[in-house]
Amino acid sequence: MLKTLKDLFDSLLPPSPEADPRAAEHALQLATAVMLVEVMRADTSFHPGEREAVQAALRDKFALADDEAQRLAELAEATAHQATDLFAFTSRINERFEMPQKLRMVEHLWRVALADGHLSDHERHVLWRIADLLHVPQGAYVHARLRVQAERAADL
Repeated sequence: MLKTLKDLFDSLLPPSPEADPRAAEHALQLATAVMLVEVMRADTSFHPGEREAVQAALRDKFALADDEAQRLAELAEATAHQATDLFAFTSRINERFEMPQKLRMVEHLWRVALADGHLSDHERHVLWRIADLLHVPQGAYVHARLRVQAERAADL
């Protein structure tokens, strides 16, 4: 009887992403994209360079084609509007990314934040909060910002 009840409850739950590797990869991509979009949304003014930075990060991180990155970014924007917290997304990232991957992601987050040439206090706070939830040490977080700022200065 207990097995029957367990089977019933299991049938009511959505399938676990871990059961399907492709679903797990899609969930990881969406979680990453939502974090990038959250930084983009943190600024009160919208700059097209921020959206391009989000898509560039997705292309780099997951080797996506332009149209795939665009669709993922659009899905992430819709998901971010409905999200009540960041933990559901950062916990998935923490499960799958090692520290070097997290640091690369923080660099991408800084590129999004700095894409319009202005860093608001709210952007800085959201970025710090995401890095903290990803368990990125403060020193590594600061070094990621410095690397991206140096990269931007070299491009000018």
